[in-house]
Amino acid sequence: MFRRLREDIACVMERDPAARSALEVILTYSGLHAIWFHRIAHWLYLRKRYTLARMLSQFARFLTGIEIHPGARIGRRLFIDHGSGVVIGETAEIGDNVTIYQGVTLGGTGKEKGKRHPTIGNNVLISAGAKVLGSITVGDNSKIGAGSVVLKDVPPNSTVVGIPGRVVVQDGRRVDDLDHGNLPDPVADLLRSMQQQIDELRCEIMRLKGEVVDADPRVQYADKTKGSV
Repeated sequence: MFRRLREDIACVMERDPAARSALEVILTYSGLHAIWFHRIAHWLYLRKRYTLARMLSQFARFLTGIEIHPGARIGRRLFIDHGSGVVIGETAEIGDNVTIYQGVTLGGTGKEKGKRHPTIGNNVLISAGAKVLGSITVGDNSKIGAGSVVLKDVPPNSTVVGIPGRVVVQDGRRVDDLDHGNLPDPVADLLRSMQQQIDELRCEIMRLKGEVVDADPRVQYADKTKGSV
């Protein structure tokens, strides 16, 4: 147990240049505290002490601002930097040497049963504000860009950015030139599609109205009368 604690502290010292001493890490790093609380909660969860495990996880959330469901499986040397707003769901699985920044969500996409949260491979970095949702897999040595929303599997050795997330680098080679000024906007695309359909319907109504006027003399007479008035 003490070897694992020393490993956790060493992990923080290696990855955070702001960490000046082991004592500072032990006393002030909320990400480390959340992981330690989770280990106890997970031990209780595995022994079907579900309510007690959830109570402990919620207490840890109150203290640290990080919510980790006691059912989540977490590997060794996880580093949660800053940590505020991090949420890790019940069936999430996290490998070894993973780094997670503030505001990250490893969540589900609805009320589906069974495995409904992501599986994160080894040596993965998930940047601030990223959302990884659903029963998907993020491959080893991959990176998720800040603010990305990842809904599909990510191959190993990849970099993912955008909403929805897409692979822009794989195995060290760029596979998609990212234009930061022209990121995908699904809401704008939907509005454009709706406007196009409205224009088509308007044209169809005008065409049908014209056919009715041409075919019915009474309509033509009424239109002329209305014009003369």
